[in-house]
Amino acid sequence: MQPPSEPQTAAVRALSHLELLESRAIYLIREARARLRPLAMLWSVGKDSTVLLWLVRKAFCGHVPFPLVHVDTSYKIPEMIAYRDRLVREWGLELIVAQNRQALAAGMDHTRGRVVCCHALKTEPFKQVVREHGWRGVLLGIRRDEEGTRAKERYFSPRDAEFGWVFREQPPEFWDQFYTDPPPGTHVRVHPLLDWTELDVWEYIERERIPIPELYFARDGRRYRSLGCAPCTGTVASQARTVREIIEELQASRQSERAGRAQDRESEDAFERLRAEGYM
Repeated sequence: MQPPSEPQTAAVRALSHLELLESRAIYLIREARARLRPLAMLWSVGKDSTVLLWLVRKAFCGHVPFPLVHVDTSYKIPEMIAYRDRLVREWGLELIVAQNRQALAAGMDHTRGRVVCCHALKTEPFKQVVREHGWRGVLLGIRRDEEGTRAKERYFSPRDAEFGWVFREQPPEFWDQFYTDPPPGTHVRVHPLLDWTELDVWEYIERERIPIPELYFARDGRRYRSLGCAPCTGTVASQARTVREIIEELQASRQSERAGRAQDRESEDAFERLRAEGYM
C-alpha cells in the first residue's frame, strides 16, 4: 500500500521568484487592458520589451489585443529589424512603425548631440504616434534596476499633455490602487517589469525559451548587453554564447548594463532630462 501523497498541488505550493514576478506582471497587463482603452505597447525589440511581449501573449492566451509601436530611428542595428519583422510574421502581430521623417530629411543624427538626436528621433515620433491614435495607456518594458531615473517610476505613471513626467508628483499606489483615469489629451505609462532585474529577465528567457536577437550572444569575444542605435550602442567583452552562459556571466559581473549606451554618458543628467521630456 502506497503512503498518501503530500498536498503539493499547484494551488498550495509556494510560488518561485520567477512565478511571482510573472504573476504580478500579467496582473498589471490585464489591469491596463481593462482600465485604459485604447491601449498600445512600445516594443523596442530588446530583451526587456520582448519579455513583456511574451507576457502579454500569456495574459491573453497567445493573442496580443492591441498594437505594438516600434520607434525606428533608421539607425537601428540591421539584425534588430530583421528579428522584429520575423516575429511580426510568426506571431501575427499588429505593428506600427513610428519615425520622424522630417528630422531625418533635415540630416538629424548623433553628430548633432546624442541627447538632441534621441529627442528628435525617439521622443518626438513617439509623441506623434500616441497623439495620432489617442492612446490612454502605453505598456513599456522598463525596469527600476536598469537606470537611476527609472527607479523613481510607478507601475501606472501619468504623463501630461506635453508628455512631461514629474517624478516628485507621482500618485501613490497603496493596495493596488492605480492611476487609471487620465484627463483628455494625457496618458498613463504602465510598467509591468518594474520590479524585475536584468538577471530575472535572462532567467525568465531561459525558462520560457523566448527567442531573442542573436546580437546578445558573443561573437569574437564581444556581445551586446543592451540594444539601441548602431552609432550609440557598443559591445562588452564576453564569451557568453548561450543564455545560461549570459546568466553565469551576469552573476559575476559588476559592470553597468547600460555601459555601452553613449547617450547616458553625454552629461550627468542626460537620461533624466530625456525622460522628463517624454523619452521612454
